Amino acid sequence: MKKIIADPKIMLGKPTVEGTRITVEQILTLLAQRLTVDEILEDFPQLRKADIRTAVEYAAKAVAKPQI
Repeated sequence: MKKIIADPKIMLGKPTVEGTRITVEQILTLLAQRLTVDEILEDFPQLRKADIRTAVEYAAKAVAKPQI
């Protein structure tokens, strides 16, 4: 399973799936558009189901953090 990284040299530092230029935001947008995980995997064969799950978990933790 790949992890989520934020590198200023990749996609302007947006969180991406390690080893790709696919952002967490892209994955969430596709899921919000009601694409299935299988459809996303067809469009992005470099991803695995675990990568999508990791992206969703990352986003959930990001919004769960208290805002100051």
